[in-house]
Amino acid sequence: MRLVWLVLFRTVAASLSLVITVGRLLIQPLEEPSRADSLSLGVIIAAYASTVVVGIRLRRERAGRLDAWVQVLGDVVIATGLVYLSGGSDSPLTFLYSLAVIGAAVVLDWRGALWVAAAGAVSFSSLVVVLRLTDAAPLGPVLSSRGLFVLGSNLLALGLIAVLAGYLSRQLSATGGALSAREADLRRLGGLQQQILSSMPSGLITCDSQRRVTFVNAAARAILQVEGVEGVGQPLEALLPGVAVLAPRSSRGELVVGAEHGRRRILGLSVTPLEGESGALLIVFQDLTELRRMEEDLERSDRLASLGTLSAQLAHELRNPLAAMRGSAQLLAQERSSDVVVQKLTNILVRESDRLGRLVEDFLRFARPPEPVRREVPLDSLLTETVDMLRADPLARDVRVEVSAREPLMAAVDPDQLRQVLINLVRNGFQAAGPKGEVKVGLARSEKEAQIRVWDSAGSITEEMMGHLFEPFFTTRDGGTGLGLSTAHSIVRAHGGSIRVRSDPAEGTEFVVGLPL
Repeated sequence: MRLVWLVLFRTVAASLSLVITVGRLLIQPLEEPSRADSLSLGVIIAAYASTVVVGIRLRRERAGRLDAWVQVLGDVVIATGLVYLSGGSDSPLTFLYSLAVIGAAVVLDWRGALWVAAAGAVSFSSLVVVLRLTDAAPLGPVLSSRGLFVLGSNLLALGLIAVLAGYLSRQLSATGGALSAREADLRRLGGLQQQILSSMPSGLITCDSQRRVTFVNAAARAILQVEGVEGVGQPLEALLPGVAVLAPRSSRGELVVGAEHGRRRILGLSVTPLEGESGALLIVFQDLTELRRMEEDLERSDRLASLGTLSAQLAHELRNPLAAMRGSAQLLAQERSSDVVVQKLTNILVRESDRLGRLVEDFLRFARPPEPVRREVPLDSLLTETVDMLRADPLARDVRVEVSAREPLMAAVDPDQLRQVLINLVRNGFQAAGPKGEVKVGLARSEKEAQIRVWDSAGSITEEMMGHLFEPFFTTRDGGTGLGLSTAHSIVRAHGGSIRVRSDPAEGTEFVVGLPL
């Protein structure tokens, strides 16, 4: 970098010499330039040429300390030549020695400045003495008092300039080093700050007094599904609808965003005024969607467990009188009464008793599902076989069914119970999609669990229905018992898994069953 400054400095010095030489030629009477003038211009052109050479080496990153020494010593030689050609001790270009010393201080520190000052002093003294000895004037002292004064003043100026330039060079080096250290510290701090903001698991957004977003960190972009700098410059309400209610300060609050697009997110956030700018805000938030879902699952499980205990007791109490009623009805049927009405009523009693018996068995299966008999099962084969079996179901008529298993997956499950879960979910999908609808069943690995996805094109589950979906006896279709999804939920929970659902009229309904691997 210093050599670059020397090249610029030398270019300026050569340009000054050229201006002085040309100016001196212009103020002289009109005549052909003398030999000295031509040589002066040649020396200046040579200085430009050497500067260009060093500049090219710098551009190719080949220049080093040797180039610096060649430059400064060349400056002394060029200065000596120009001083000789422009009048010797009376030359107006003696300042070029000082410029050479200053250039040496810039690129070679104070030692280089002293060495170049010494070289300049020797060169100038030798030039003055040689010119005096070759002078055709009468013999006398080698140097007159005026000559000694000119020589002494120039040598003293070179020495003082060398000392001063060396001191300034040391100070410049120290200041530059401190400045570089500060810049490095600032870069490290800036990098650390950026790493912290990028690594924060919480979303962070800042806005100005006009409620325009000024910064969005990586976590906030991921939570809000914003790409790059897309959110910067937008109104705050566009990213976080309803946050104005919590401004200008709120230690804790919750917002629901993205509900209109089917990607509902529950955010827990705090709003704080941003110091240094009146009206600016800092919003820090976390995605609580999964936490709230887990809380809802836990509440549902507790509620279903309590309901299951009560249901088991009730079902047990119903089984005994129901069995007695059915036994009595069968005895009546065996008597073969001649009364047609009696026979008809007896058959009704037997049939309805059987139906109630099956309902009680389903109820007991929900309330107290049997422990899964686990064994390693290929989930992809189980999925494909179950869906192939259900293709013959009347509900599947005119419904397009797709099965996708990306990779073979083995899991320790009860195959009969898991098949029951699949039958309930897929048949519900058939019924919801209806003729010309679509049902897609897929299997994929996700982190430490296998995910079975059952999607239908209907998207008919409302937000109000979501909270009651897995409760027993909750059904939306005629003739349904409301125990299918409840039983599926119980079986999946008994396997240590989870079952989730999302529904949107534009995107359809999807049940996701997660089973630990």
